[in-house]
Amino acid sequence: MATIRPFSALRPAAEHAKDVASVPYDVVNTEEARAVAAGNPLSFLHVSRPEIDLPPGIDVYSDAVYQRAVANFQKLTAAAPLQAEQQPSLYLYRLVMGDHQQVGVVACCSIDEYDRDVIRKHERTRRDKEDDRTRHMVMLRAQTGPVFLTYKARAMINDLVVAGMSSDPLYDLTASDGVRHTIWRVDNSAPLVAAFAEVPLLYIADGHHRAASASRARAELREQNGSHNGKEDYNFFLTVLFPDTQLQILAYNRVVRDLNGLSVSEFLEALREQFVVTENAGPSPAERGQWSMYLGGKWYGLQLSLEATLPIGAVASLDVSILQDRLLDPILGIADIRTDKRIDFVGGLRGTRELERLVDEGKATVAFSLYPTTVNELLMVSDAKEIMPPKSTWFEPKLRDGLLIHQI
Repeated sequence: MATIRPFSALRPAAEHAKDVASVPYDVVNTEEARAVAAGNPLSFLHVSRPEIDLPPGIDVYSDAVYQRAVANFQKLTAAAPLQAEQQPSLYLYRLVMGDHQQVGVVACCSIDEYDRDVIRKHERTRRDKEDDRTRHMVMLRAQTGPVFLTYKARAMINDLVVAGMSSDPLYDLTASDGVRHTIWRVDNSAPLVAAFAEVPLLYIADGHHRAASASRARAELREQNGSHNGKEDYNFFLTVLFPDTQLQILAYNRVVRDLNGLSVSEFLEALREQFVVTENAGPSPAERGQWSMYLGGKWYGLQLSLEATLPIGAVASLDVSILQDRLLDPILGIADIRTDKRIDFVGGLRGTRELERLVDEGKATVAFSLYPTTVNELLMVSDAKEIMPPKSTWFEPKLRDGLLIHQI
């Protein structure tokens, strides 16, 4: 059963919360982070992406980068200022983007339960990214951004969350992208702790590297602690838990630089061996099992032909898997989308106009628009203890770093 734990959040003064709050470290590269944080010394990107305050071209995994993270964290603690709550608490975090709204519980979850797969995964992590966030956590002795978890919705938890939003919020801010972020402190955490104790499983929606790094940081700090008892803060990691019924997954589309030596006519002929190809299609597929393709200035619709063997299995039947197994690999020669430089990805709100732009400007030859992976598919893959293909899910809206920090 799921264990959630209140914690004494380190958090900024309300008047500086909007300046401190930043996008997650892994949704911007160094240049983008430098641009976003320009002119804002309180931006948490100075802590999560400290290389922005060092000379361009520096190795982002160098000692100087982590040392700057520590220095910037200390500077921000004094300037914001960041202050620790006197009493451990749970918090509620509401995100509003247009007509979409979701409310999660901010809590610390058990690393033991992560290691035992009570908290389930669907993504394979990269060692270099784990190394980075592990070192960041250990040197700061803090988890500065939450892992995005989900669970199968329960009426009791929904009722407790609604009741918890009746008080005045700690923060209520609208970010530059128009997303509204509101956070409340829960006055009495016990009912929510008890309600989550009845939840059999939690699922990582986004933040696999943060979770894996928290586990590795715990192992390192435990080794250093001769009086380890399992109750230390480093045995838990910062999370926001949302019900599955409130999640919003957007499409994660693909663009390919060339046709693998094929002419347009040869490429279309090869497609028709597996797919029904229609012209003048819409830029977004209407349902699962359909794909839209932008080539030569127009949109085509793709659907597996009746003669094609239907895939079986939680992963093999995903639209991203079918596109990879039936088209990208055998026709375009892209066997590993993690390493092949001929493919790129366009996720979230950039949408199909970005696909058209990339092809029309000659930066890609063909683009594929996918139907978004569903939350139910994510849960099925996680329950099967399988791994989704890379770049399968893009969650919106994004949580902000720096508003609630867990010190370890």
